[in-house]
Amino acid sequence: MELLKLAALDDEDLQVISAHVQDAVLKVGDINYLPGEGRFVIVMNRFNWETGKQGDKKTHERRRSVLHFDRVSAVRSIRIKQDAAEAVLELLAVQYTPSDAPAGEVTLVFSGGGAVQLDVECIEAQLSDLGAAWAAKSRPDHESDTAETDAQGSQ
Repeated sequence: MELLKLAALDDEDLQVISAHVQDAVLKVGDINYLPGEGRFVIVMNRFNWETGKQGDKKTHERRRSVLHFDRVSAVRSIRIKQDAAEAVLELLAVQYTPSDAPAGEVTLVFSGGGAVQLDVECIEAQLSDLGAAWAAKSRPDHESDTAETDAQGSQ
């Protein structure tokens, strides 16, 4: 399968990226804000929702990916311990709330109530896979806590 590369310049585009990064896992240390460049970068192991049933068996895989936002003027986190670089987070969604359009706030929502909020001049984001996929133990399940187990076991 080819490497995924998506760009977002509006809320509709960002919703597509959000769908692709749903259930991605990462460590707090994989989150970086470069204020001098106005760039926010997050490296993750995203669940590859594009794969599925192949023949008679189901395949589940993850890919190392990077999501970055440009034109970021400020970053805040909620319920994420910045000093716990090895702590594992599960990304649930990426949301946009306009303020003075096209400016607004992008929120990365994590399981357990954590979030990272970005003040942006406009939506300018890119999601890129970095390499080959590897097998995941299972598909994330939002009706139980097994997604957390898979996320931690599939780093």
